[in-house]
Amino acid sequence: MRASRKYLRPALSLLLIASLTSSCALPHPDIAGDGAPAPADRRDAPVVAAAPSASATLRLPFTGRLVEGDRDELPPAIAGALVENSPVTFTYREQLTHDEYHIPLIVSALDPVTFVGAPLGDFGVTAFATLTIRKGDVVLGDYTAKAFVSRPYTLYSSPTHRELETAARTAVRDQIDEKLGRDAVRLSHAVGAGAAGPADPR
Repeated sequence: MRASRKYLRPALSLLLIASLTSSCALPHPDIAGDGAPAPADRRDAPVVAAAPSASATLRLPFTGRLVEGDRDELPPAIAGALVENSPVTFTYREQLTHDEYHIPLIVSALDPVTFVGAPLGDFGVTAFATLTIRKGDVVLGDYTAKAFVSRPYTLYSSPTHRELETAARTAVRDQIDEKLGRDAVRLSHAVGAGAAGPADPR
């Protein structure tokens, strides 16, 4: 993706130059061709909220207690299955790493599209999560997930570290919940029987 930027920015520059040289032939942006006001800017249209992910409604067929991890930073399925006393235990860990990419200043400073909001690079966050479910000394399930989120920044705007971290955490927790959903029947039998089936590394 990043390698393609060397082709994207020259294309944007040509597009900007073409639009500036032909601007005299264009109608006024606020007036339609027949003199009537143009439709309102699309940015004024109401924003439709995204539907909640399927993993947000997952209910595990058993409960457990948290022995490691932050209760406020758990996948929704685990958070909804917590109790104070249970022979089943949850261990959950998350790790975050940050990544940055910047277009060389000598390139961006001389490129006219920089001044109309073309990306100057991007910031990214990778989230890595592990979940272990045990009953006594028996491991019932061991799950891992990894998610990467990146956002571009421009001369006029930049994503915050908090919003990138939140997006990465949400994505990796959704992955853990999806794996739990696929494994729910086996886990339920393992909890009831007191032993798990063959380990299934994930």
